[in-house]
Amino acid sequence: MSRTIVVALLCFTMTKTALAQSEPIQSPQDAACRDEAKAQVFSAPNPKGLSLYNLGAQIYRDCMRRNQASGDRTRRQRAP
Repeated sequence: MSRTIVVALLCFTMTKTALAQSEPIQSPQDAACRDEAKAQVFSAPNPKGLSLYNLGAQIYRDCMRRNQASGDRTRRQRAP
């Protein structure tokens, strides 16, 4: 019984991950960060020993935060 539950949870997790990867690109920043993550996933330092998927997700999130922070600075500078 417990083995069936584990297999079902594993299948659910894999399906959810596959669907998340196929989400449409939302913005130019999203596309740029996806490209950055793909380019750096094999060469980026990985001291935490993350899986390649999780390392790529971390690179993507860091890129999106940098883009958000630079966008905030640009908007503040333009405001009178």
